[in-house]
Amino acid sequence: MDFNMKKLASDAGIFFTRAVQFTEEKFGQAEKTELDAHFENLLARADSTKNWTEKILRQTEVLLQPNPSARVEEFLYEKLDRKVPSRVTNGELLAQYMSEAANELGPETPYGKTLIKVGETEKRLGAAERDFIHSASINFLTPLRNFLEGDWRTISKERRILQNRRLDLDASKARLKKAKAAEAKAAAEQELRVAQTEFDRQAEVTRLLLEGISSTHVNHLRCLQEFVESQATYYAQCYRHMLDLQKQLGRFPGTFVGNTEPASSPLSSASLATAAATIPVVPTVVGMSSTGEAAISLDDVAPPASGTRKARVLYDYEAGDSSELALLADELITVYSLPGMDPDWLIGERGNRKGKVPVTYLELLS
Repeated sequence: MDFNMKKLASDAGIFFTRAVQFTEEKFGQAEKTELDAHFENLLARADSTKNWTEKILRQTEVLLQPNPSARVEEFLYEKLDRKVPSRVTNGELLAQYMSEAANELGPETPYGKTLIKVGETEKRLGAAERDFIHSASINFLTPLRNFLEGDWRTISKERRILQNRRLDLDASKARLKKAKAAEAKAAAEQELRVAQTEFDRQAEVTRLLLEGISSTHVNHLRCLQEFVESQATYYAQCYRHMLDLQKQLGRFPGTFVGNTEPASSPLSSASLATAAATIPVVPTVVGMSSTGEAAISLDDVAPPASGTRKARVLYDYEAGDSSELALLADELITVYSLPGMDPDWLIGERGNRKGKVPVTYLELLS
């Protein structure tokens, strides 16, 4: 009991001495041991890494799970070390509603068939989203959390110890200056040597931890690349699913045809085929292809007097060969079709250049 009281009193005395030293430094009444410039740069770099890691982590969580309540629930499950329950994605829920609607409204009607097809695609999109979220959580979010909850906590702890060692060192320097008697000076000098040794040792420990931030950056870079690959795979899957869906809908009789004039669809194969049949253009035959079909020279094809349309380019497109026209997103070009052309392609013109362009990269304008 006496030992505990003595230790408590000693700790209280040390805390009070540090508080006095810190306060006097703030008011400019005491000298402060400054760290070297390299050490200060390491501290600033570590603080920036921690702050930006927190922001990137939080915003990625919002990207993967926009629902705040769901994020809080998942956070609580993780803190309780319990498995996060599997959630139905928005796409999967929409697919369920479309399937139920088709069954009730008539699965054999054009509308019902379309609902079923779109619902199947939405289900695939939901599954792709689930895979992306799972991959991003493991390969990107988890390493960021591990840094904040592991390495950064260790660095923060050692920095606090270093701060206390520095306050002890400066307090010892102040006592040595105030000492008058030889015995008091000797005791103060011994205390200063011990404080200096402890400060130097702690500074070296903290420096090594701070220099480890470079390794953290390398690890986070690898995780970031994996996140990008996961996201690219996810969007590529979505794009393929939607293209496949549009082709299926284009084969449905009456899907886009009703009592009213159908809306313009930049990706409708049926509407493109209809437009192609109305364009009276006779291409110039310059030879035979390897398959025995007539080869068309695009340079000799004049655009028809009617049937041309303006189109806005949706995405950049790099020409696969000399017969195709490279595209830049958001530019306007003139497009038309030729008899017998693949309905997924059009002839595009920009100035004095022309070539085949994929329909999926265009938004046809009226």
